[in-house]
Amino acid sequence: MGYDGTLVLDFLAKTHQTSLLTDREKHLVGLAVTMTRGCQVCTRSRIEKAREAGIGDDLLNALVAIVSAVNAGVAAATAREGFRIADAASAEECGPLCSAEQPPAAERETTARRGEG
Repeated sequence: MGYDGTLVLDFLAKTHQTSLLTDREKHLVGLAVTMTRGCQVCTRSRIEKAREAGIGDDLLNALVAIVSAVNAGVAAATAREGFRIADAASAEECGPLCSAEQPPAAERETTARRGEG
């Protein structure tokens, strides 16, 4: 079965029907989602609708800052984990010098001063 784009419309309709969020909150959440997804056309549409609903550019710019910060954090965390997985997958067997078994730095310094290491 192919992709059914009408499912998205059904979900959007249900979302907009909820009384748990105000129209203002729906505009802000919708804009945050479209920015996160990277859809410029949808973002433009959401900005226009938010402005029509009386949401000013100060608030919209604050939302942009929050969404940007959150997405930057997610991107950084994703990259960090990706590097960890890649490094773990390519790691060779190693002794205590490159493994988690390595003693803390203070212990290594003490051992080195005594000539034991």
